[in-house]
Amino acid sequence: MTPGRERGLAALLCAAGAGLALLAAGRTWAVVRAEDAITPLTQSLTGGDLGGAAGALGWAGLAGLAALFATRGPARAAVGVLLALFGAGICYASAAAVQRANVLSAAGDKSALMSIGTAPAVDVGLWWAVSVTGGVLLAVAGLVCAVRGRRWPGMSARYERAAPRGAAAGGSGPEPGEGPAEQDPSAMWKSLDRGEDPTARTNGRP
Repeated sequence: MTPGRERGLAALLCAAGAGLALLAAGRTWAVVRAEDAITPLTQSLTGGDLGGAAGALGWAGLAGLAALFATRGPARAAVGVLLALFGAGICYASAAAVQRANVLSAAGDKSALMSIGTAPAVDVGLWWAVSVTGGVLLAVAGLVCAVRGRRWPGMSARYERAAPRGAAAGGSGPEPGEGPAEQDPSAMWKSLDRGEDPTARTNGRP
């Protein structure tokens, strides 16, 4: 696989991982039911309700995607390490968010009636697992970037290669048809004093 394709694959994994984490953060991760409270109550809790760390790290992963293209060499390897840490953080935060104690605490924060029930029932959905999957993809993208990213091309590599050739072709010397008189301002004034047209040679006239 060419370095350019490796970079594209890592970018795809990064975007997919961060996107899954952000998608899951707004979905229902757990439902708490207090049947023996004064009034039977049901609370639906999203990933954001249970802790916003996973979603915040998903946004950080998207920012890292832009940095993956903007950097090169050691800086890109450092970006890869950060992406791997973001992915690991998403996995940990997602798994910790659906622990029973955390779910009951979040439900109690949303409604004081929830804490009156003696043993609320907690049903955990699968969206937290989607967030974990996103974290894994983001971590894999970061590891690939950290290990292989130094040899990937930069965002403006083709322009950097073209610039020296353009400079060599154009050079810094006088253009064809230019003589010392056209380059020296004092020579231009002297030709004006003699009644000559200093632009005649530049325009192609003898």
